[in-house]
Amino acid sequence: MCNHRQPRLAQGGAILFTTSPFFLPKNMTMHIRHFLPILLACAILAACDNDEDAADSANSNANPSIFPEALNLETPHIDEQAGDFYAHYATDTHGERVLNYTLDWHPDKKHSRWVAFVFTNTTAARNWNRDNWKGTEWEGQTWDGDPFQPDPDIPAGQRSELSDFRGSGYDRGHLCASADRLFSKDANGQTFYLSNMSPQMARFNQSDWVDLEGQVQNWGRNSSFRDTLFVVKGGTIRDDQLKGRTNSGIVVPKYYFMALLCKKYSGGQNTYQAIGFWVEHKSYGGNADLRSWAVSIDELEEKTGIDFFCNLPDRIEIPVERDCNPENWTGL
Repeated sequence: MCNHRQPRLAQGGAILFTTSPFFLPKNMTMHIRHFLPILLACAILAACDNDEDAADSANSNANPSIFPEALNLETPHIDEQAGDFYAHYATDTHGERVLNYTLDWHPDKKHSRWVAFVFTNTTAARNWNRDNWKGTEWEGQTWDGDPFQPDPDIPAGQRSELSDFRGSGYDRGHLCASADRLFSKDANGQTFYLSNMSPQMARFNQSDWVDLEGQVQNWGRNSSFRDTLFVVKGGTIRDDQLKGRTNSGIVVPKYYFMALLCKKYSGGQNTYQAIGFWVEHKSYGGNADLRSWAVSIDELEEKTGIDFFCNLPDRIEIPVERDCNPENWTGL
């Protein structure tokens, strides 16, 4: 391709991934890379987000079935570079518990390797306005504005804190954007966890990256375009792909990326198309050419070292990740 974990509940509606069939002590996580032999032994041939396409097609690199969230189509391949995984669940306006987003957290970098989520008719809904946070009570606090806070599910000493960003010279840039998650107050609030933040240049965050985010939101909220839009976002955290570190030790990515997979039922079957984006972390003066950032998933995998959409059957994954057709993505 281009380049069954046992969950337990944690505070705040998140799930921490462990490899034990038993629940671990509260707030304990484990690095997946420590258990690669176990994971590989448990690997399955066909697991694909309960997708009917998976049943009749082999998959050479699907994630192990011991972690339910790892089987989702948006979840990248679990490899030796994996850190600590968190799955944040939010309550929607009907009181239902919905997977909001997952992330691969690296305490030594104070940064996630990637954040993954989906747009469906449920999660694409707009039931909350970010402007409503002032004076709103959530998670035991009344907020004066946006609810930026440390991720309550990551232990102190392993997470980033508000003080880590103060005086850094960078914005607290969302990975899963606030506007990506408007289906409930709870869902939107969780996007302000600092585990979902990346230190971004202000002009890049507010004028360039936001344009690409807006285009993705247009696709994600267009039910005639997608049944499900699977999204993986991140900033590069490898030592050879950094601009540097803040004074508090948060890595500053040199590049940002997105990997998108669109699933749509058409002509009596599920159809898939994918596209990647590779963006240097710099100011584009608010006039970024989004199409110039487009790459195939194969190329994005080569640049990032991350295997995206590994849970797709090989017969779908190989051609979908090879092709890059911006003209199929309306508005690009």
